Amino acid sequence: MTRTFVAIELGDEARTELARALARLARALPGVRWVDAASIHLTLAFLGELEDERLAAAGVAAEEAAQSVRPFGLRIAGLGTFGAPAAPRVVWAGVGGDVPRLLRLRAALADALAARGFPREARPFAPHLTLARLRDRLDAAELGRLVSMIEGHGAGSRSQPVDRLDARLPVEYLSVMESELARPAARYTCLRAISLGARPASEGDGEGDVNVASG
Repeated sequence: MTRTFVAIELGDEARTELARALARLARALPGVRWVDAASIHLTLAFLGELEDERLAAAGVAAEEAAQSVRPFGLRIAGLGTFGAPAAPRVVWAGVGGDVPRLLRLRAALADALAARGFPREARPFAPHLTLARLRDRLDAAELGRLVSMIEGHGAGSRSQPVDRLDARLPVEYLSVMESELARPAARYTCLRAISLGARPASEGDGEGDVNVASG
């Protein structure tokens, strides 16, 4: 059984900028457990534990979806939260750029998976990168520091022009990923990276696939 999801992996520029933003957030809120920038992915579909046959079917669905969209560009920019303003539960980094093409890719993936018997996710897709899940409610001082940082990273903000999070994310591959639960953090391995816009491997010599592994 393989714990599987399909995602867009981040490039070096995006990871570097996220690491800088996370370091600033950790200094402002040392009591929060922030994620490691190296583990962040833009998840498009979480499939859970799969046997080999279902894993192969997921790979074919990802290949079909990747074929339908040409490479495009996103930007990682801005910070925000989910949850009540006085009690945020998630801190995230925003995703901008060619979001319409991202949504087409995600819709194509959802359709290809559904055609192979995978259930559709009920929640609407809201592209973002999770930076922290807040288990405990922040006190007033901590909440004030978080709000200040979010406002300083806003698209129209000029208060922190050097420190604002803003990074390019070229999207050239769709990755089928394995997640292994471990402490202190899960380990991720790319099982298959499929070039966007490439013809299916069944019609050629597999040139659309890139075999890589990442931890």
